[in-house]
Amino acid sequence: MLLGYQSNGLQNHRLPEALQLLAANGYQAVGLTPDTCHLDPTITTDRDLDRLAALLRELGLVPVMETGARFLLDPQHKHEPTLMTVDAAARQRRLEFYRRAAAMGARLGAEVLSFWSGIDRAPGADSGERLRAGVRAAGAAIAAEGLVPSLEPEPGMAVATFAQWLQLREELGSEAPALTLDVGHLYAEWEGEPVDVIGAAGPFLRQVQLEDMRRGVHEHLLPGTGDVDFDGVLTAIENTGYRGPVCFELGRDSHRAPAAVAACRAVWDRFGAHRRR
Repeated sequence: MLLGYQSNGLQNHRLPEALQLLAANGYQAVGLTPDTCHLDPTITTDRDLDRLAALLRELGLVPVMETGARFLLDPQHKHEPTLMTVDAAARQRRLEFYRRAAAMGARLGAEVLSFWSGIDRAPGADSGERLRAGVRAAGAAIAAEGLVPSLEPEPGMAVATFAQWLQLREELGSEAPALTLDVGHLYAEWEGEPVDVIGAAGPFLRQVQLEDMRRGVHEHLLPGTGDVDFDGVLTAIENTGYRGPVCFELGRDSHRAPAAVAACRAVWDRFGAHRRR
C-alpha cells in the first residue's frame, strides 16, 4: 500500500510546496482535489498540468483525483450541484466538472477518479432513477478520459454506506463504478465491525481514504482523537490484497498541515501495513 494525503488538507500551502512537504515526510501518493485554491479547473492550463506532472514524478508521488471541492461549482451552496440535483442543467454542470477533472488527472498520470452521489434534497419516486442515471453518466464521462470511476459512499448522501453501494452495483451491472472506501465513514455510518466491512469491500477497492473518526459522528479527526482502530483496519486493508494509495483526509486541518502530515506518518509507521510485508 502507498501512504498518501489529500490536498484538501493542504489548502494554506501552494500546491508545489504542499507536495514537497509530503515527499519530505516520506509520502508516496497524493489525492488531488481541483478547487479554488489548487488546480482550479477554470484557469489551470495544460502547461500547468505538465509542470505539475513532472514534479509528481520527481517527488515519487502517485496521484489520484478527488472531486469533493465544497464551493467550486456554487459559491453559495456547499457541494452543489450534484448527481441528485433535480434541475437537469445543474446536474450537467457536475458532469462537466467530472469530465474536466478526469482529463486533468489523465494529464497528471492518475488512474482513478473518486466521486460521490450527492445529497437527495428532493426525495421522491424518481430518486432511484436520478441516482442510477447520474452515476451512469458520471462513470461514462470519467471513463471517456481514460480514468477509472470510483464511487465513494458519503454519510448523508444518496449512497451513504457500503451496503447502498453494493445495491447500486447490482442495479447498474456492467456500468457500475469501482469503490472508494473512506475508513472513517465506517465508524460514522456503522454497518458492523469496520474490519469485516473492509474484508467484504476488498474485491471492489480502487481507492482508500483514512482518518480518525468517532462512532456515529461524521467529523474527520487527527489520528488518536477518535475511535478508529488503525492497527485493525490497516491489517484488514492489506489482507484484501489492495496495494494502492491510502490517503489521509483531513480537510479541516490545513491551518496545521505540517503537524498533521507528520502525525499521520507516525501512525503509518506504527501500524502501517508496509511493516508486515
